[in-house]
Amino acid sequence: MNRRQFLGTAAIGILAAPALLRRAAAQEGPFRVKYYPVAAGMGSRDTTPAPDGTIWFCGQRNGTLGRLDPRDGSYKLVDLGKGAAPHGVIIGPDGAPWVTEGGQNAIARVDPADHKVTLFRLPEKEAYANLNTAVFDKNGIYWFTGQSGIYGRLDPKSGDMTVFKSPRGRGTYGMTITPKGDIWYASLAGNHIAKIDPATGNATVVEPPTPSQGARRVWSDSKGRIWVSEWNSGNVSVHDPADGSWKAWKLPGSNPRTYAVYVDDKDKVWLTDFGANAIVRFDPVTEKFNAFPSDKAGANVRQLDGRPGETWGGESGNDRLVMIQTVAPA
Repeated sequence: MNRRQFLGTAAIGILAAPALLRRAAAQEGPFRVKYYPVAAGMGSRDTTPAPDGTIWFCGQRNGTLGRLDPRDGSYKLVDLGKGAAPHGVIIGPDGAPWVTEGGQNAIARVDPADHKVTLFRLPEKEAYANLNTAVFDKNGIYWFTGQSGIYGRLDPKSGDMTVFKSPRGRGTYGMTITPKGDIWYASLAGNHIAKIDPATGNATVVEPPTPSQGARRVWSDSKGRIWVSEWNSGNVSVHDPADGSWKAWKLPGSNPRTYAVYVDDKDKVWLTDFGANAIVRFDPVTEKFNAFPSDKAGANVRQLDGRPGETWGGESGNDRLVMIQTVAPA
């Protein structure tokens, strides 16, 4: 069941001309919005900040992993292999980007120096896992989800991989880790969240109070509370494992569709709303929302990540990255 296969490829090495950075005409105040155009037709998707200040991003339609330099808007693309369709990307303890690579049904590591691609393929019996999201635990083990109804773990040092069946079948989607090291995932089709026991690999289902809510992505805050984007209900909700409590808030607007969720270093909650074509910031203290509509239709920001003072997403519908910078206390 556990085996490692690797593939070394050379980077495409495409260096784009510096992008013209444009400020949104949307909400300013203590925030600044900037857009960074990338390769047309690439389907710019999940993003993650790197330690050197650059931003890695997935090109789901053209099978690449991109690296943006926000200082001048330039970017490079790395070819992940034949048939690649990357979904999620995170930075590992080794400083390298690690990718849930659905097209090749593998986990991909890209060397940040020479852009060599190493593939860790899933077992043959998991022929199409529909790989989604991942986290590293405190022992350096890589945990991942697949919407076909699986989740798994990979030891990067040995290449050993174990795949588990989700307790309620298909839908296993977003994933997060708490400050104390607990691992959670959301199930979109299963309408629940679940906590994984790293020792046994077993998952315990936790039911949100809103029926058929469509829990899509999850993110932990500094207190270990689990924030959930509810696609079907249009809510953002939070579960506190310490006391089992839940709270939920409907996003503003007539027909919110909550896709992504990210909690920043100040415990402010960022979301994407397909109904409003916007990124939304929620302050749990004041219970107020700030909306940042895209300046182009059909932005379709499917994931958010960030670093202190910056929230990043990829407009998959417009092939741009977007940054919302906090420039004053808010």
